[in-house]
Amino acid sequence: MSSLPVSSLPGASGAPASSLTLTPTASPFASPFLPKGVRADVRSGVTMKFVAANDQPADRRSFEVAGKHLYLIGIGGCGMSGLARMLRHRGAIISGSDMHETEVTQALVAEGVAVGFEQTREALPAGCDLVIASAAVKPDHPQVIEAENRGVQVLFYAEALGLAMLGRTGISIAGTHGKSSTTAMLGCALTDAGLDPTVIVGATCTQLTTGTLNSAERPDGVQISGFRLGSDQIPVGELKGRPGLLIAESCEFNRSFHNLHPTIASISSVEADHLDVYGSMDAVIESFHEFARLLPPASAGGKLLIAHEGAHRREVTAGLDCAIETIGFTPSADWVVSYDQETRRVTLAHENKHVAAWTMRLPGVHNAINSATALALAVMVGADPARVAESLAAFTGVDRRMQLLGERQLSGPHGSGTVRVYDDYGHHPTEVDVTLRALRAFEKPEQRGGRLICVFQPHQHSRTRHLLEEFAQSFSEADVVIVPHIYFVRDSQEEKAKIGASDLVDRLRQRKVKAKHVYPFDAIVEELETMCRPGDVVVVMGAGPVYEVGRGYLAGK
Repeated sequence: MSSLPVSSLPGASGAPASSLTLTPTASPFASPFLPKGVRADVRSGVTMKFVAANDQPADRRSFEVAGKHLYLIGIGGCGMSGLARMLRHRGAIISGSDMHETEVTQALVAEGVAVGFEQTREALPAGCDLVIASAAVKPDHPQVIEAENRGVQVLFYAEALGLAMLGRTGISIAGTHGKSSTTAMLGCALTDAGLDPTVIVGATCTQLTTGTLNSAERPDGVQISGFRLGSDQIPVGELKGRPGLLIAESCEFNRSFHNLHPTIASISSVEADHLDVYGSMDAVIESFHEFARLLPPASAGGKLLIAHEGAHRREVTAGLDCAIETIGFTPSADWVVSYDQETRRVTLAHENKHVAAWTMRLPGVHNAINSATALALAVMVGADPARVAESLAAFTGVDRRMQLLGERQLSGPHGSGTVRVYDDYGHHPTEVDVTLRALRAFEKPEQRGGRLICVFQPHQHSRTRHLLEEFAQSFSEADVVIVPHIYFVRDSQEEKAKIGASDLVDRLRQRKVKAKHVYPFDAIVEELETMCRPGDVVVVMGAGPVYEVGRGYLAGK
């Protein structure tokens, strides 16, 4: 491995040249899709980095795709489907493939997008000009290889999203936790405030298209997704006439967020995760630092909002030229958040001056800080704080983020009543801990003679192994924990052999947590059928297909 200098976009970020450790396999090349003066450094198996040779500001560049045929592999994903819709709006001819037919792919087909489900080389259409692959697609995917053999340029999702950000006022929502919720909150709030943003979220949000205050007026035919198409120019406020807002969830996996071109960014937390990629916490911190260096200087509108606690802010912000403000519960933060857990009342002050207050529908300290971050960012782009607070008070959440799936009526020897079932995407120890604490405080199952039962599917063997002790500590609020198999994705067979679900169960039992390993999912549903009693609260957690358990239990099968 060698360290190659990678310069940021002059006039877009204002950051000095930086370096990433990459394996070079090809020379930089020009592309008809890149703005004038921008070339791509192509390196196999790693994220591409775009290098600018001119001084034109990012908001004056554009990703030119009009009339071109773009083929998206994994087009049914939340982010990919949103990107497809955005590029189609810009005049591109869009087609793509996915593994299975879903509501998302059906909606795309209804909009005129050709979607196939063959993953073969032969299924790559003739005459496509550019291939965009989901982050889940590996470099050895047959259609990626076929595109390369044909001389067709291949971009991965983050690379294409970064280019799509050119010519827009980009807002990147980053951090180990809270990205999807904060992005959706901000998107809804700015929609309600009249700034008409384009938004891409990595999860479905029912309120995203119209905002939270106009949900009842949702027009027929509006697709529920993680995408909203906004104006090409900001229509109101102090930034009126500037390039339109593009708000995007910005993932740190594989350093993909280094491809973005934000004007404004937030970092909610920086914790150990994706250690199969980074190897160490120091590398994680450095990666967030490199991301922050993408922001333009303060004189060009560059702004960073970073958590006062839990984000290694001193290391991440060292040497930055952008404006920097902190947010947190401590009085020394620039934006000070207060939260009443009983009433779910959130109050935000800036530099000792009251800004807004609102009551969240969603419980939990994490939702309080997410919503406060959204309001602070909204104020930074000129939104009315009172209107934003009103929007946040009506926000009902995104799918699989402490989502109430429903209730099941029970009657039997333990009496009659309901079991409430939640679904959550949490797959990191911190996410598990805050979600269980929030549910315990909100539902209070013990007051109804019930228990908090958690079905948790670990995501990746490497993550489970690296964070085993942290996971063992994160279930203290649960009365019962059921652990299926570890979701096997990206890891090697060698990594898989190093740890299993029983290792986590053993650690939990050592901490006096009632835990068991049950698999397959049908067996877990049967286990819940047997053990659940009125007053219980069940939360199904994990990034894999474990959501099937909650839906199966509610359906009685």
